Amino acid sequence: MTVEADVVIVGGGLHGCSAALHLAQRGQRVVLLERRHVGRHSSGINAGGVRTMNRDPAEIGLSVAGMELWRRIGELVGDDCGFHAHGQIRVAETDAELAKVADRVAMVRGLGFRHEELIERDELRRLVPAIAPHCVGGLIVRDDGAADPYRTTLAFGRRAAALGADIREGEGLVALERAGADWLAVGEQGRYRAPVVVNAAGAWAGDVAAMVGDRFDLRVRASMMMVTERVPHFLDPVIAAVGRALSFKQSDAGTVVIGGGQQGVADRHTETTRIAFANLARSAVAATALFPAMRGVRLVRSWCGIEAETPDHLPVLGRSVAAEGVIHSFGYSGHGFQLGPICGAVVADLVTRGGTNLPISGLAPGRFGERFAGRP
Repeated sequence: MTVEADVVIVGGGLHGCSAALHLAQRGQRVVLLERRHVGRHSSGINAGGVRTMNRDPAEIGLSVAGMELWRRIGELVGDDCGFHAHGQIRVAETDAELAKVADRVAMVRGLGFRHEELIERDELRRLVPAIAPHCVGGLIVRDDGAADPYRTTLAFGRRAAALGADIREGEGLVALERAGADWLAVGEQGRYRAPVVVNAAGAWAGDVAAMVGDRFDLRVRASMMMVTERVPHFLDPVIAAVGRALSFKQSDAGTVVIGGGQQGVADRHTETTRIAFANLARSAVAATALFPAMRGVRLVRSWCGIEAETPDHLPVLGRSVAAEGVIHSFGYSGHGFQLGPICGAVVADLVTRGGTNLPISGLAPGRFGERFAGRP
C-alpha cells in the first residue's frame, strides 16, 4: 500500500520537524521519514545557542526574523524549550580584537541592523564578573540566548504530530522516483507518494539530493561538546570569543557546557562519532583562559554529533536546481539551531505559496554554480 500525502519530508531533525509543524499548521498532509528517531543526530546534541550575533550577512535577516518565533516558542510548540534570553557575548581579549568588533558593528549597521553592540571592559565586567581580567570588551546581543536542543527538537516533532503530521521513526529512505507529476519515496518499511519532497536529511542530505539529480560538495562536521560537574551559579549570558573557538554557558542545574566547534571524527556511513581528545583539550584551554575559576573543575562527559557542512559554511535552503517539487533545507554547518523555527516557515511558504518574503536569496541551492545543476 502506498501512503498518499501532500509533502514527504526526509529527516527528523529540528529543520525537518519544524517544516512538518509549519506545513501541518497550513493544512498540508505531511509524512516525515526518519531513519532512526527524532533528534538522533546533531539537532539533539548541539550547543543550543539561540544566536543572531556574528552571523554571515547572507543570513542576518533570516536569523533576526527567527527571533520573533523564539520569543513565542511556548505558544508555537507548547513548551518553552528551556529558552533563556540572557544574551550572548563574544569576548575580545586584546585591543586589536576589540577593533575587529567595532568594524563588525559598523558593517552590520550599514546593512540596516542594530542588534549587535560593542561593549568595553567595564560593561563586560558588570555582565560577566568571572571573566578573566585581561579581557577588554566584546560584541553583545542582549536578547540572544540558549535553549535545550533535544527538548526543542522533540517539542517541534510532538507539536507537528498533534497537528496531524505522520512522523515515521525507524523508516529510512531507500529511493526517490518520479511517479507522474508526483514523487514516490521508497522507504525501508513502506512507500509514500506526494507532489513535494523536502530534503532535511542533515549529513545525509547529499545522498537524497543525488537521488533527484542535484549534487553538492558536502563534508561532515562532528562538533564536540563537554559538560562539567555542577558548580555554584556564576554566569548568565552565553560566551564566545573573538580569537578562540569557544562556546561557554552555565545551565540552570549549575553544570557548564563547553563547545565552540572543535572537531571530532565522524563516519556518516556507520552513523558513529569519535572524540578527538587533542582538539577537545583546546576547548578546555580556551575556557580556562577566559574563566580562570574553571581550573580544577571536573569534566563529566563529552560527545559530538554529525551534520553536513557546505563549501561556504552557509545552509542550502530553497528549490532544487534539477528537479521540480523538491525543496532543500540542509547544510547548516554548525549554526542551524536558532534558524530551525524560521526555516520551517520558509519551507512552508515555498510549498504553499510558491515563494517567500523572508530573505533567503543568498542561501539558494544554485549558488555553487553549474556543476551542481544536476551534473556529475
